[in-house]
Amino acid sequence: MFNVQRGQKVLSNLKKNDLHQSLISDPYAVYYLCGKWIFPGERFLGLILKEDARPVLVLNELFRFEEEIGVTKVYFKDGDDLTALLRPYLNENETLGVDKNLPARFLLPLIDAKAASAFINASFAVDDARAIKDEEEKEKMRRASLVNDQAMERFTKLVKEGISEIEIADQMLGIYKELGASAYSFEPIVAFGKNAADPHHMPDGTKLRVGDAVLFDVGCVVDDYCSDMTRTFFFKEGPKPEAERIYELVRKANESAEAFCAPGRKISQIDKTARDIITEGGYGKDFTHRLGHFIGIETHEAGDVSQANPRIAEAGNTFSIEPGIYSLEEGVGVRIEDLVLITEDGVEILNHYPHDLRVIG
Repeated sequence: MFNVQRGQKVLSNLKKNDLHQSLISDPYAVYYLCGKWIFPGERFLGLILKEDARPVLVLNELFRFEEEIGVTKVYFKDGDDLTALLRPYLNENETLGVDKNLPARFLLPLIDAKAASAFINASFAVDDARAIKDEEEKEKMRRASLVNDQAMERFTKLVKEGISEIEIADQMLGIYKELGASAYSFEPIVAFGKNAADPHHMPDGTKLRVGDAVLFDVGCVVDDYCSDMTRTFFFKEGPKPEAERIYELVRKANESAEAFCAPGRKISQIDKTARDIITEGGYGKDFTHRLGHFIGIETHEAGDVSQANPRIAEAGNTFSIEPGIYSLEEGVGVRIEDLVLITEDGVEILNHYPHDLRVIG
């Protein structure tokens, strides 16, 4: 059902920028507003939002559905003149906000036909609304992270000498589904030994050896919302002294940045809090990525936790805190990641799996 409150948030964001109509084509944004998953492939999908008007959902006959969801449904067949179909629902004397995912094959004919007085990227209207989670979304994010916590402990039980990264990764989806998740939120990262020093290493045939670091970066989907968490373990033997120091630096960076999170704080300063700790520890060059990303219906939503982000944290923001050190010289990589929810007076850490250095197996 079309979520009126969310729709009003989007319209308010448009109005602040003197926009009064928008064409939304991103299936995730359509789901956010309508509660309906529609993946049209190469075909057009559009949700038209205008002030004081019933939303209009334009979609191909292939995706016809009967239930009432609070919008006017307009269907088209392959070969129909889509521009002619859309024009009656657009004000040609007003600027039209379009989203970043609208393909040029649909946008350019609208421009040529002068279906609006101007066209601009208005993705911010939905992106900014999605960045502030409502109460229903917060609860879904909590549930997804709880399942991820439970799954992480199950994953550690898979670890045994000689097993390969891919053999562990292949068992993860089954565990998630047993715990109530529907899918991965992204393909899991399983990295042993030096592979953990590659931040986005994909699991391969590397076999586990005594003393290896074991890095799991994993997430699942529960009730259409995503989780994401990383933990780094060591197999059968504790790490060498410098690897242990690296681990504790990352842990301190994670926990200090999380403690700093609160409404009104500069997001760039959250990143800086973690980065300064790692830099002062001598590994600044080995922390090679931003501190985090926003998350919700998608694993990576608009917005990040970086020193380039000028935004101020707001209650309802949900993002990752994931400092890491990836040292090829030491042959070890460590990342510790949690999701956080900014609250009215501070922060809620959505993951509860411990940060303590653990030797497993």
